[in-house]
Amino acid sequence: MTTDDDQHLTGGGTATRPSTRQTHAEAIDAFIAAANTDDPERRARLLSLALAPDVSFHGPLGRGVGRGVVEDFITEVVQGYAAGRCRMVRTTAVDSPHEWARFGWRFESADGATVLSGTDVVHLTAAGDIDEIVVFAGVLPALAPEA
Repeated sequence: MTTDDDQHLTGGGTATRPSTRQTHAEAIDAFIAAANTDDPERRARLLSLALAPDVSFHGPLGRGVGRGVVEDFITEVVQGYAAGRCRMVRTTAVDSPHEWARFGWRFESADGATVLSGTDVVHLTAAGDIDEIVVFAGVLPALAPEA
């Protein structure tokens, strides 16, 4: 079964990548959609659309390589959030100089309250697959005044 999100992200709801290069925003939005689904099969399909198989993931809780590492992070941290159901929301446009992109995000509770926000920086292959993700969670600290 495909959803409207699947059709938007895959160009018709199929599990194969469209023949044309996907944009930075399409890859990022597929990644976010994967974070928001509690269906493991749909999550794996969306991650296969968004991520290179050997994606390098760097986050506040550690680092690892491979789609499975990202899928485990989503399952444990995003889907397993102790306070209940939350979702990831992209809060900014995608800023993409060449093969790099950054975007703001918010992790919000079911009532829309912000739990955590941050910025991710991603690197994309020529085909548009994300092959590196660096997660910056929280507000960037202010510069300390000079003494």
